[in-house]
Amino acid sequence: MTTTDKNGKKETEAYTVTTTTSLPKYIENSNPTATNVDKSKMIIGKNELTVLVRSTKETYTVDADGAVRWYSTLWNQHIMEPLSTGHFLMLTKENTSDLVYNDLIQTDYLGRVYKEYKFGTKTVSNEFGTKNAETTIIHHDITELPNHHYLATVNDGSSKYVEDTIVEISHKTGKVVRVLNLKNILPASMYKNYSATKRGDGRLDWFHNNAVDYIKKDHSILVSGRNSDMTMKIDWNTQKIQWIYSGKKKSSWPKAYQKYVLTPSKGTSITGGKHDLHLISQSKNGNIQNVLLFDNNISVTNGNKSTSGKYSQGVQYHINQDKKTITQTWAYGKSLETANFSYIIGNTQKLGKNNYMMDFGYISKGTKSNIIEVSNNKQVFNLTLSTPASKAYVYRAYRLPLLPSAYTFSVTK
Repeated sequence: MTTTDKNGKKETEAYTVTTTTSLPKYIENSNPTATNVDKSKMIIGKNELTVLVRSTKETYTVDADGAVRWYSTLWNQHIMEPLSTGHFLMLTKENTSDLVYNDLIQTDYLGRVYKEYKFGTKTVSNEFGTKNAETTIIHHDITELPNHHYLATVNDGSSKYVEDTIVEISHKTGKVVRVLNLKNILPASMYKNYSATKRGDGRLDWFHNNAVDYIKKDHSILVSGRNSDMTMKIDWNTQKIQWIYSGKKKSSWPKAYQKYVLTPSKGTSITGGKHDLHLISQSKNGNIQNVLLFDNNISVTNGNKSTSGKYSQGVQYHINQDKKTITQTWAYGKSLETANFSYIIGNTQKLGKNNYMMDFGYISKGTKSNIIEVSNNKQVFNLTLSTPASKAYVYRAYRLPLLPSAYTFSVTK
């Protein structure tokens, strides 16, 4: 290790690091195994690791060989969101025996907690509405705004509906400062007449909002609805829709909504039950958006019934907002067929010009997760993990630097 003091003087010392403790059982028993590794074609930078964010139990990272390099001792659900400070958000709970994930913390890889937001439990839910099971407050996603507030996917607290509300949370106080209830901007028939899925608690999960992404240029958000098989762009200032994409024909929408519906070009896939919609680039005027998502390809209400369940894939789209057109520009996963069909969860990350990484999080009926990086659609990294406990599958996988450029460490703060 070489250290440099404020006067520029350098000192170098050699250290031997020995690990003597065993991994936590829910990490050890997941048995991460890497194959098809070509490090020369992977995007791993100088210190990037693959972060495995699970639906429960510990979040951890592996290197290109599949070796565990870091883990959090806290149990975490769905969220490890990088922040502009170089820190990240995690959704945890005070005790592992607690049934509710309602403790949002701002932390770093050293485990320091810089801020903590503990939320009440009136709006909790879980995936299937089952009793005596883990529940959560922020059910799928969170993102940071330029003012450092957070946008989060939550429930509205009603006894009838779940997973159709987005809130803005003050980073200073933890209070909700703005609310968007999707029932207020979409046709009432979508939620009042919904019957495609059933929950144990009887509530209607008509939209199942599993992603929110903020676009700074025009202060808008991207939203993904699994059970409505649709994606949307919404003006966060006015809360008005800017475009909609789904397998539902334009003529089937109420007349007032038809002007928002995107028309797909030939060969552009219709998504079903998709996850992780986010922006990767846009034109200078913001009219053109290139977006990425993970298409689970399970038709819930408006997906492609002819291909539903046959494969899952990462997909990139080119959207012209003025012309209301959408064109598929990249995809990977179809060739893997049913072996990599992920009924729920998953994500896609663009790592470089020709490199993408996908999390097929729920394969083999949820007993395994498979993370694949491709370069020019050829595999250069393939990581398979077992699911060591109920719902401890990989919700999302990210390639992230261990030392983000914005991160600074202080021994006094």
